[in-house]
Amino acid sequence: MPSSSPRPDSDLMRFLMTRPRSFRLCGWMCASALFFCFGVVLAACAQFETRATIGVAGQSSGLVLGDFNHDGKLDAAVTAGNSLSIFLGNGDGTFRASINYPGVYYSIAVADFNNDGNLDLVVAPYSNNIDVFLGKGDGTFQGPLSSLTTGPLGSLVVGDFNGDHRMDIAGVGNSYISVLLGNGDGTFQSSIDNSSFFAPGQLAVGDFNNDHKLDVAVVGSFGGSSNFGVLFGNGNGTLQGSFTYPLPTTPGSVAAADFRHDGKLDLAIGGYISGGAFVFLGNGDGKFQTGASYAGSGPILVQDFNGDGHLDIVAGVTLLLGDGDGAFREFPSAYGPQSGAVSDGLEAAGDLNGDALPDLVFLDSQHDKFTTMLNTGVISFYPTTAISFPAQLIGTVSRPKTVRLSNTGPVAIAVKLVKISGSFKEANTCGRSLKAGATCEFKVVFAPTKSGLQSGGIAITDGASSKPQYIELSGVGK
Repeated sequence: MPSSSPRPDSDLMRFLMTRPRSFRLCGWMCASALFFCFGVVLAACAQFETRATIGVAGQSSGLVLGDFNHDGKLDAAVTAGNSLSIFLGNGDGTFRASINYPGVYYSIAVADFNNDGNLDLVVAPYSNNIDVFLGKGDGTFQGPLSSLTTGPLGSLVVGDFNGDHRMDIAGVGNSYISVLLGNGDGTFQSSIDNSSFFAPGQLAVGDFNNDHKLDVAVVGSFGGSSNFGVLFGNGNGTLQGSFTYPLPTTPGSVAAADFRHDGKLDLAIGGYISGGAFVFLGNGDGKFQTGASYAGSGPILVQDFNGDGHLDIVAGVTLLLGDGDGAFREFPSAYGPQSGAVSDGLEAAGDLNGDALPDLVFLDSQHDKFTTMLNTGVISFYPTTAISFPAQLIGTVSRPKTVRLSNTGPVAIAVKLVKISGSFKEANTCGRSLKAGATCEFKVVFAPTKSGLQSGGIAITDGASSKPQYIELSGVGK
């Protein structure tokens, strides 16, 4: 049951600040290609491939995406070393050389804080203030505007907490959550602090009780206790006491989204490095149902990664494809043949190359570069399970089974090569190219030449990806 009673403060800031990046780290990175397709037939499976690796000026702690120069291409802002670095995007997953602004910062968020139509950046140093860099609209920024805070702030989120159409900030302090109301010019009023949730770590914002006032969701842990909580907003920048729920593992991230298309916000929570991912469906009154656990842990990102109209979750090494009813299908990642993989921290998702598919951005474990991975998974299959044939007499041919392949992307895709392996044969109607939105069929038969369980597959090399799509086949000869 949730609890709304506050717990006493403690000397927690040193503990939190000594592991700022570890709340976002996940132990995975494929040097060349990352698949969320694991040798089975998947429906609109998202596939990601490395596009570029970009060096940053020293140890990094955060990254955000936004179109800072109004050219329709996503740019990146990174807090790294002794600077805030701006990388303007080329529209293909690569970036230009950085524009740097001096300063040592812990966390970063993006919004339009002065309502001029240009994106701005807010950053938190290891001191009692936050700095806002007002965007000029051409990819450059004005010098920082500082506003005082009660203490150093960790995780930063933005939203309009008092309904005045000016963006405000919420951040994690020393065992409290601060709300700073924006003045509309890039500066902020004095911190409004709430200490009803003990040991906050990461934040998400949303209207969880449908009263048209922004609330805050928070995850955190200390000692042997791990929890998530919801603090209702009063509509004036103050927050009510936390309704706190226990978690079975140490949390590292939280995201709010409507996974069921019912107008009620739900929560996705990622475990810190390990422990799984959890989805808590909201009742629309600020309370949540019992959580469902899934594979994956570490940073949580929510997008429609496969273009089916339902929100999905990337949780560490796992893609959780949403069914639109609050349930998810797990697809663990499979790595390419390269060795020497390094640990990367999942930071952001967005369309980096203009194909209407969300791509991924990581900060590496050494914090001195970031990597972009483009979503090339525009081929979908039906059915969504591996193709299995019943027992078949040796020397005979089974009745055909049908696999439908669809191009869910916005442009035509070349079908370059189709290879089949094992005791199977296929014929298809795909031709050399598949138009956007078009579907073709594979007719597959099993023709065993020996007894026992036999496996094989169809490898399809298409123009969207450098790696083949794969349909798994199996059958028993007798």
